[in-house]
Amino acid sequence: MNANGRAVAVEAPALQLRLYVAGQTPKSLSALSNLKRICDEHLEGNYQLEVIDLIKNPQLAQGDQILAIPTLVRNLPAPMRKIIGDLSNVNRVLVGLDLRGTHNGSSKNARPSGKLQGAKA
Repeated sequence: MNANGRAVAVEAPALQLRLYVAGQTPKSLSALSNLKRICDEHLEGNYQLEVIDLIKNPQLAQGDQILAIPTLVRNLPAPMRKIIGDLSNVNRVLVGLDLRGTHNGSSKNARPSGKLQGAKA
């Protein structure tokens, strides 16, 4: 509600992402760093990222059927997509997230405003 008592639509981020990691291993840290860079360059802040450390919360792996780590899960928009690995191949990540051709890389100078949630890896 705004100051006038009217309902205000809150626009949800275009992408909802979860990165499953296992503590602060080199692969987990690399995946998080690579993902942040990809999001900053290609998603223009229009995403929500949750980092889930399976060392601290192993039961959370079952919900998205995580079998390997690090794994990136795109929950929204449907259908769900998963990418396993350190996310160092940008083209593979963009294709895996179904973003190839829909965003250009010209936003490198834009200020990132993506929301980070969850435990840091």
